[in-house]
Amino acid sequence: MSKTKTKKNKTTVLMTEGNIWKLLILFALPLILGNLLQQMYNTADSIIVGNFVGSNGLAAVGSGSSLIQLIIAFSQGAAVGAGVIVSQSIGAKKSDTVKKSVHTAICISVIMGIILSVIGVIFSRILLVIMKTPSDVLDDSVLYLRIFSAGLIFNVIYNMATGILNAAGNSTKPLQYLAIASVTNIVLDLLFIRVFKMGVAGAAIATDISQALSCVLAVGYLLRVKSDYKINIKELKIDKAIAKEIIRIGLPTAIQNAVISFSNVLVQSSVNAYGSTAMAGYTAYLKIDGFNILPVLSISMAVTTFTGQNVGAKNLKRVKKGMYDALIMCTIYTVLTGVFLLSLSHQILSLFTNDSAVIEYGQLVMKYFCPFYFMLGILNTLAGTVRGAGKGVPPMLILLFSMCIFRIFWIKLALPFFSTIDGIFMLYPISWSVGMIIMIIYTRYGKWLPQENKKNLD
Repeated sequence: MSKTKTKKNKTTVLMTEGNIWKLLILFALPLILGNLLQQMYNTADSIIVGNFVGSNGLAAVGSGSSLIQLIIAFSQGAAVGAGVIVSQSIGAKKSDTVKKSVHTAICISVIMGIILSVIGVIFSRILLVIMKTPSDVLDDSVLYLRIFSAGLIFNVIYNMATGILNAAGNSTKPLQYLAIASVTNIVLDLLFIRVFKMGVAGAAIATDISQALSCVLAVGYLLRVKSDYKINIKELKIDKAIAKEIIRIGLPTAIQNAVISFSNVLVQSSVNAYGSTAMAGYTAYLKIDGFNILPVLSISMAVTTFTGQNVGAKNLKRVKKGMYDALIMCTIYTVLTGVFLLSLSHQILSLFTNDSAVIEYGQLVMKYFCPFYFMLGILNTLAGTVRGAGKGVPPMLILLFSMCIFRIFWIKLALPFFSTIDGIFMLYPISWSVGMIIMIIYTRYGKWLPQENKKNLD
């Protein structure tokens, strides 16, 4: 890669030239580390709550996790839409469009953050009751979810700011801010829970403060960075044309994320029916699951940015090569981590609790999840590539079918034939395989690249 492209402006990294493996790794690595640090928020909550509050506290934190992801997932769609517009504009060297996109995106995130925070605070109890949350953990679950929801606006704005930075190829700054916020969260968790005995409320407050800190740091950087994506307070307004494009690309992803998260809510409801011990075991492993899945999503985000910039620069052959390299990268990672997690399952789960029954439930989840992560990796990598080309609807439809509709049918039609909780856990790898197969077929034969013809993919 020419030095003029990479070092001309350290705040922006162009991915339209140079070694693809190197670019993807250098870009994805901060994303991976950043997402892992993000996961530390909830994981630290769960470990500290599980050890100092008990299994009911752990279950309470876990019961709201799927709802939290449902709310956050919708906002992340807007960040994806903005990121695609910004990355394509950077690739096409349209500085005016970059500026308008950034300011429009930030305005959208503020509005969305306020709305989602209000929804989370007001409807927490109703939603948790609908999810069949056991009565012995309901009050703590409501308390945790309401406090957490009050700080959601910081999470939404931060995600949008991160989307902008990632689109510019600047994935190191979000990593730095998350590192600071994660350490802050762990310290506050210990202070509020262990010292001040604040229980699940302390965990939620610690997370809110940490998220606010990362938000302030990210926005602060955008206010002072010397680049086209700098925020100018006086220019904060919504450009209707760009907002329409952000919505066109981002809304399918937002709907996809929200509906998939909704299906996870249904799964959580099914788990809840087996009692607080099953809930605690499921919660413990989902925190571990995040450490494996988030790097997969990071590679997907990296290939989205890579595709966006190269589509903007009209380097269509390079898009295909980047997609295949990302697939290899993701497959290797998921196979290695799957083996690692299975081999140390008991030791890892013991970090959350000493309850042998809870650990057994967690190990059961791992048996069904760990060997099949590679399918989820392939699915998300291909979806990220297609999304980066500006085609948000096809990945949305494929993921909606496999991760939501298929799961709903399974819960309603197949689950009643199972006498054990195994029927719930095996649903995940089966739905991953369905989505992977359909996504492979679309990527191979569908028209998702600009001016593409069948030969482009041969």
